[in-house]
Amino acid sequence: MKQIEIEVYGAEVLCPSCVNLPSSKETYEWLQAAVERKFPKQPFTISYIDIYNPPTEEEKKQFAEKVVEEDLFYPVVVINGEIVGEGNPKLKAVYAEMEKYGYTPA
Repeated sequence: MKQIEIEVYGAEVLCPSCVNLPSSKETYEWLQAAVERKFPKQPFTISYIDIYNPPTEEEKKQFAEKVVEEDLFYPVVVINGEIVGEGNPKLKAVYAEMEKYGYTPA
């Protein structure tokens, strides 16, 4: 099994069309807890990336700029470079993507 990286791109401010949804940070925390429950004792990393203050790592910086420039609904959930959810990510889509990499649900 290849260890995956889940990236949650978002911002402190809610996106205009996401008014009644949880914040990007809340989605990140919820997603982390849900994935740990679904795939216990299976290694993965999850990181929160602020689209207005991205890390210096070129790939993450470029994707953060893309989210802003293309007006993607954030939070945007990315697994190994694939967008698996925007705005209100679905756990089912995240789980399905992880299973492609050999993760087995509990």
